[in-house]
Amino acid sequence: MESVSEHYTSMVNAIRRYAPFADIRRVEQAFHYAEEKHKTQKRKDGSPYIIHPLAVAEIVAETGLDTDAILAALLHDCLEDTQTTYDEISTMFSPTIAALVEGVTKLTRAPYATAEEQQMENLRKMFLAMSKDIRVVLIKICDRLHNMRTMQHMPPHKQIIKSQETMDVYAPLAHRLGMQKLKWELEDLAIRYLEPERYSQIMSYLDSHEEEDLRFMNRIQDTLTQRFNEVGIHGSISGRIKHVASIFRKMKDQNKSMDELYDLYAFRVIVDTIPDCYNVLGHVHDLYTPVPGRFKDYISTPKPNMYQSLHTTVIGKEGVPFEVQIRTWEMHQTAEYGIAAHWRYKQGVNKGSDEFDWVRRLLENQQDVEAEDYIQSLKVDMFDDEVFVFTPKGRVINLPAGSTPIDFAYAVHSGVGNSMVGAKINNRIAGYDAVLKNGDIVEVLTSKNPKGPSRDWLNICKSNQARIKIKQWFKKERREENIAGGKSSFESELRRNNVSPTVLQNDELLQTLLRKNGYETLEDLYAAIGYGGITSLKAFNRAREELLRAGKATKEEAVQKDPFANPLSPRQPRHADSGVIVEDIESCMIKFSKCCAPVPGDDIIGFITKGFGVSVHRKDCPNVRPDDPEQNGRWVNVCWADDVEGNYPTTLVVEAADRNGLLLDVANVITAAKLKMTEISGRDVGGSKAVLHLTFEVKDLSVLNQVRQRIRNISGVISVRRGTN
Repeated sequence: MESVSEHYTSMVNAIRRYAPFADIRRVEQAFHYAEEKHKTQKRKDGSPYIIHPLAVAEIVAETGLDTDAILAALLHDCLEDTQTTYDEISTMFSPTIAALVEGVTKLTRAPYATAEEQQMENLRKMFLAMSKDIRVVLIKICDRLHNMRTMQHMPPHKQIIKSQETMDVYAPLAHRLGMQKLKWELEDLAIRYLEPERYSQIMSYLDSHEEEDLRFMNRIQDTLTQRFNEVGIHGSISGRIKHVASIFRKMKDQNKSMDELYDLYAFRVIVDTIPDCYNVLGHVHDLYTPVPGRFKDYISTPKPNMYQSLHTTVIGKEGVPFEVQIRTWEMHQTAEYGIAAHWRYKQGVNKGSDEFDWVRRLLENQQDVEAEDYIQSLKVDMFDDEVFVFTPKGRVINLPAGSTPIDFAYAVHSGVGNSMVGAKINNRIAGYDAVLKNGDIVEVLTSKNPKGPSRDWLNICKSNQARIKIKQWFKKERREENIAGGKSSFESELRRNNVSPTVLQNDELLQTLLRKNGYETLEDLYAAIGYGGITSLKAFNRAREELLRAGKATKEEAVQKDPFANPLSPRQPRHADSGVIVEDIESCMIKFSKCCAPVPGDDIIGFITKGFGVSVHRKDCPNVRPDDPEQNGRWVNVCWADDVEGNYPTTLVVEAADRNGLLLDVANVITAAKLKMTEISGRDVGGSKAVLHLTFEVKDLSVLNQVRQRIRNISGVISVRRGTN
């Protein structure tokens, strides 16, 4: 076990090598202060606690960060683990350092829970801290790296939790900040605990092939060195086996064993100038056969995290492919340490620079989205491969791989996306769902009187940015429509759980529902469900116990007030082959009335027919007349079974402005929802209007409501209602 003095010496050496501008006197002062504060504390392995802050400060120094960041790394656990106060650090060192320490501490005090809502809140705090001072998160990443390096001293369940968190959050953050060296190590260490068998398999394979791999890389390196010497190119050449995380990902994605993988070798050529980079590329392609489609120029088109290099994959005489990365020395520093490298060259970063735009977007994009969607799309925005496309004027737009013209439009500007009516790719008309490729020139076609985005776009777009902006438009522009749709969807969810919507008349229950979902009024909740900010199921589950309890308590009262209320007990699962249960009748023939075409989720009532069993109607059907003396005693209580299966025919009546293509647009909505269409017809009713009748099959009311909402968004549609005959 290394001593404190050895760790201190190692840190100072790192500072002198990577951050020579740092004030060693202040560093020493912070070390002694932190050592005194932590003097009674030990780490899990029994070593003095101060070794951890020293190690974190050393990693921070290696990234080239400034004196304040190094001091904050030494002091980063003082506020959390000792009696130190913010004012004490501010007075003794500086307000800036105190703010850095407090920022790191706040992130530490809010550990990532398994619940997505908690994780989303912690990410919000992290991005907020980043927007104020990016060094907070840089220090936190260094802190996590040292914790991962010493994870063997933690219990197994903590190893898994911390490793998964590292893969989900810290490695993507390091990637997005351009800190590739730290990202690879974080991933490799995380896989060691998350996939121990596969990790051991990869390491064993690499160990057994070490000599063979070394000989191969030496041959390639010698060949390249000889050629560069002949043509007068000066630079550094190094070869390596790709990281464990990269190999693991290839094995998983390609479903192959180590023996079946290729492209495991990577060579890096570092030269003095950009012209030298392209010169080296020419010689590499002259010596070896390039693999088609595997060349990428990140020098002329840098990645958003500032990464620049030429990438090419080639095959030598041995038939073994390998990658060559070519860059300048400054590009290399940025590739290794990303945004932290700016401190080495610039002694600070301009907070108005483009490097921070994505942080601001991530903060903006947290609004009006479910936590699961946010966490998933966050990984897309921070971690996925990227595609680079151009505007007609030559501006480069970077997007997640798989993006569409919708993503492109919203990346240009939200106004462009909201007024989009079509797109051209390479001067040819393209569909909204066309997948963009590197180098495409994309032109967005807009309208001066746009109808706004379609909800279907949410299923087409790839980027979190586009998805959030679409939802924000619906939230702002279609509130009344959202409230109506959300109310219908949530009440359907209540009925599906055998809870009457009348329970929402209880003020205490209503406040509980709103508080647990984070909304001030019921209309706000309905609107959020309507525009997709939250699902009915999620809203119900957050207050599930209270709603079920209230539904049970009001059952008898509901029966007294409504002779057709459903008194069947929700305690036991209820089954019926027809999908409908009739009160007081164990078995009878069931048919669904064509006049109103009820589907699971509708309020229903039964009518005893003469010789044809019970006919099931919606309660709002015009043919339901319980007060008619001629029908006295023939109306019975019915309800949907708990395990309703299959699809049910239903009808929608669409009124719209008559235009070419209307019928096709409506049919496309049904087709996109993967529903079976049984009939569609339309007629001109005068006044430049048309009425369409659609008959198709759905599994329940929630699906039907989604289809109605999508049809409402079609250009020219005036109304969409349930059909009744």
